Amino acid sequence: MGIYLNPGNQGFQRAVRSEIYVDKTGLIACTNRYLNTEQAYFCVSRPRRFGKSMAIQMLAAYYSCGCDSAGLFQGFQIERDETFKEHLNRYDVISLNMQQFLIEADSGKITEYLEREVVEDLKRAYGRILDRPDMRLARALREIYAQTGRQFIILIDEWDCVMRERQESEQLQKQYLDFLRNLLKDQPYVALAYMTGILPVKKYGLHSALNMFIEYSMTDQDILEEYTGFTQTEVEGLCRGSGMDFAEMSSWYDGYTFTNFSHVYNPKSVVEALRRHKFSNYWTSTEIYDALKIYMDMDFDGLRADMVHMLGGGRVRVNTRSFQNDMRNFSVKDDVLTLLIHLGYLGYDSREREAFIPNKEIIEEFENAMSVGGWPEIMRVLKASQELLEDTLKGDEEKVARALDQAHTEVASILTYNDEDSLGAAIGLAYYSARKDYRMIRELPTGQGFADVVFLPLPHTGKPALVVELKYEKSAHTAIQQIKDRHYTQALEGYVGEILLVGISYHREKGDKVHSCVIERAEIG
Repeated sequence: MGIYLNPGNQGFQRAVRSEIYVDKTGLIACTNRYLNTEQAYFCVSRPRRFGKSMAIQMLAAYYSCGCDSAGLFQGFQIERDETFKEHLNRYDVISLNMQQFLIEADSGKITEYLEREVVEDLKRAYGRILDRPDMRLARALREIYAQTGRQFIILIDEWDCVMRERQESEQLQKQYLDFLRNLLKDQPYVALAYMTGILPVKKYGLHSALNMFIEYSMTDQDILEEYTGFTQTEVEGLCRGSGMDFAEMSSWYDGYTFTNFSHVYNPKSVVEALRRHKFSNYWTSTEIYDALKIYMDMDFDGLRADMVHMLGGGRVRVNTRSFQNDMRNFSVKDDVLTLLIHLGYLGYDSREREAFIPNKEIIEEFENAMSVGGWPEIMRVLKASQELLEDTLKGDEEKVARALDQAHTEVASILTYNDEDSLGAAIGLAYYSARKDYRMIRELPTGQGFADVVFLPLPHTGKPALVVELKYEKSAHTAIQQIKDRHYTQALEGYVGEILLVGISYHREKGDKVHSCVIERAEIG
């Protein structure tokens, strides 16, 4: 067992022995399938605390020769796979954490330091072969393969830290990419290369050194969707075992969506909530909101309006293809939004090509970022939202209409009311505080159309549900009648109790009083 060569299985042992562990060993069956194929190059990008390092440790434990990991995987998914025994502890593994080399190396000499360290480790196992001084890493691996036929599994964690933390040094980035290309591309000693980071590898200017990699990113995880975070089934089981409420867990940490798994949860936050038996914002333990504020405040036409639209529960269409996959070169607002998708601040629906704020935890991060300046009008709307909710629950139609007029005045310079979708986003923003006790659903399918905004109370809040219908240039009474005629309340499956039917209308030509409101009460069950 070496430092970088065949590092053993202790890292994965710690994960398995932890208080909460979710079995993700099925990932190994995916990598086994592509060993020694054209698809054996994985670049897996996810936000911080989405289990990237744990996956590296798991793969190292499974593939590394020199240790016996059969017992460690006993009872897990991979043990039932037909390829389990075929590849178990059969390869030389080189496991690298690029953050370590970035910190320890002299400035500008990251790859030289890495090669020197890893070759020294290789010499402890293959000294009789590596007898030449100053041998480069790729050359050393070729010599080992030529004389022994042994192939390597190359695992690289934090592969993109050079790009993220040395943004100003394009020469260093190019040197680093050339090093990785020479080390990995078309080399017979590579059975599998698996890299993790926050950013994909697709583009860095015109330099496409790593085009052999297949990207698995937050815009398309492809076959790795199930292993990106916790699935709904996994979280339901964890909640049952701990006695925590699943609906509230979903409200806090769900919201990342892919093609086959439409409910993917932030794993770190779920684990912290379970461990502490408390729902809270655990994102702040891994990121500071100043980083989000930098991107929110970028002066691209339409970016602020999109941010406000999403804060109100809306979605915005995003072209993710123009993004250069770095944190420095932005040409249009879509580049900023795409970066926020990769950082985990936004969810992404690849079918509709739309971005959105995924959950309550991330909404708080946006609020924190706005609170430190630059968004005073939005903060005034958010602060007024608690009183608006209370007036709605009391059925005070006049106060609700006046509050919505005031909210409209605050956001008019940012968010344009030109259709019911924009109105819906503004209403969602005005009722911002409701998300403490409610799950807000925009465009809820009802079988006879879509209810514009529905607020479903979280368990044990004792509050009624709200069905809000919006009308642009029509009356609030028309909105109430539509709720009744199309039986929108019947779409609230499983809900029993009081419901407030809220009709809201907006008229452009009414001076300062552009909103009207009608509220009626109903019961289900």
